[in-house]
Amino acid sequence: MSPTPPARRRRLGLPRRVFSQVLLMQLAIAAGVAVLATGLFLAPLSHQLDDQAMRRALAIAETTAQQPGLAHEMLTTPPTVDGPVQRTAERIRRATGAEYVVVLDWRGVRWSHTDPRQVGRHVSTDPTQALAGREIMQIDEGTLGRTARGKVPLRDSHGAIVGAVSVGIPYDSVRARLVSAIPGLLAYAGGALAVGALAAWLVSRRVQRQTRDLAFSDIAALLAEREAMLHGIREGVVALDRDGRIRLLNDEAQRLLGIGEEAVGRSPDEALGAGRTADVLAGRVTGADLLTVRGHRVLVANRMPTDDGGAVATLRDRTELERLGRELDSTRGLIDALRAQDHEHANRMHTLLGLLELEMYEDAVEFVGEVVGDHRATSEQVAEKVRDPLLAALLVGKATVAAERGVALWVSDATRLPDRLVDPQGLVTVVGNLVDNALDAVAGTPHARVEVELRAEGRTAVLTVRDTGPGIPPEQRELIFTEGWSTKEPPAHRKRGIGLSLVRRLAERQGGGVTVGQADGGGAEFTVVLPEALTEPEPAPALAARAETAAEEEAG
Repeated sequence: MSPTPPARRRRLGLPRRVFSQVLLMQLAIAAGVAVLATGLFLAPLSHQLDDQAMRRALAIAETTAQQPGLAHEMLTTPPTVDGPVQRTAERIRRATGAEYVVVLDWRGVRWSHTDPRQVGRHVSTDPTQALAGREIMQIDEGTLGRTARGKVPLRDSHGAIVGAVSVGIPYDSVRARLVSAIPGLLAYAGGALAVGALAAWLVSRRVQRQTRDLAFSDIAALLAEREAMLHGIREGVVALDRDGRIRLLNDEAQRLLGIGEEAVGRSPDEALGAGRTADVLAGRVTGADLLTVRGHRVLVANRMPTDDGGAVATLRDRTELERLGRELDSTRGLIDALRAQDHEHANRMHTLLGLLELEMYEDAVEFVGEVVGDHRATSEQVAEKVRDPLLAALLVGKATVAAERGVALWVSDATRLPDRLVDPQGLVTVVGNLVDNALDAVAGTPHARVEVELRAEGRTAVLTVRDTGPGIPPEQRELIFTEGWSTKEPPAHRKRGIGLSLVRRLAERQGGGVTVGQADGGGAEFTVVLPEALTEPEPAPALAARAETAAEEEAG
């Protein structure tokens, strides 16, 4: 048997859980506040009781000094135990509950005292200030112990000072009042501490629920992991609070949405502007893997509500995937066209072989010329009207694909587009999307035809794509530009509902727009206007110089 592991000794210190630490800290604070409040109350209470005792002694002394005939009796009788001054002082002492009432003459000799043996003797404390006409309040030691004293001068009928009256209140009674007040004060302090402890427990329980009973170290680790995760993942993360304001953006979300930290604290509409992206983040559009376009990017968004009433949205960039999917569609269409061309080429070769075997050489030459001339004529026709090489190559390729799908793709006779495009790639995207949609719309219909018209009006490029398909109902003509909306089944490798949204976004980025209407044949007609799409034409001398340079280079 393996030896029993030694028991781990529990360390002394604060507990690890947030609930326990918050409870202990709040209890310590409540207890500290209760003790501090009790101490702050007792200190002025003691001073207040002292002051009350001294004022009471002073009031008794003033009352005694105002007794009629007291000054005269002191001047006309000797200081004896049974004299009138002693009797008056004792009567006042018993009536007021004072410790003593001492009447003394201007020499400091006592004429009355609680202890009869002290009558006729000098006082133990200095009476100078009282004999000088000042009223005195103090806590002092005397023959009867510690007392709260009040001293006032004693005046005769003419106002002359003939002595003084000193009254003492036993300090033990002051201390007893203070001690008697402590239990009640402690009871109030204990009640306040109990209420504070209950409130601390309730607050700590709430903290425990909100922190899932985690330790501070666990929370710190979670925060560190969250920061690393948010800024390390390749998905955009946008967190919103219960009021719909953005409270967190990671680096990828800032890049995909084209916003910065200034968007924090603002609503999606304020940060992004009105549009589908703001609607998705705000929760006005629901669903999984929602498509949206932000700038030139195609994004897939998912939004998940949180327990506090907010939400967290994730964003994925599908721009490259959509582009690759569209290229895959084009490649598949081209492969189908090549496969069909392969069959057509085999038929033509067989025909040519038969003409040669029959020694019909002139017919064979004429047949080859017709085949080559048709393709060349199509390419030359497009290149003559569309001078930009990228756009011309796109139209030639689309014409080949359209022919193999049984669709006639025509470039309108009104097409004239010079080689002065500012953004050829953008126009290629617009034309490619509209032609693809038109080919899909007319495929399988009789006399299918798609017409493309490109013309320049100053620096503005105007594109029109017409088809002979079923057209678009008026109630759907605005809806078709919504991201993710489509009437066609999506292919396995990508989603639909992006092309027309991209077309509108690219047109709007250049200050233009796209409209859809009905063609003359009943199909759809899309018109895209792109202001500032072309550069200014070069002056004639510059064109002549360029042509001469090109000729020299070709000759050399």
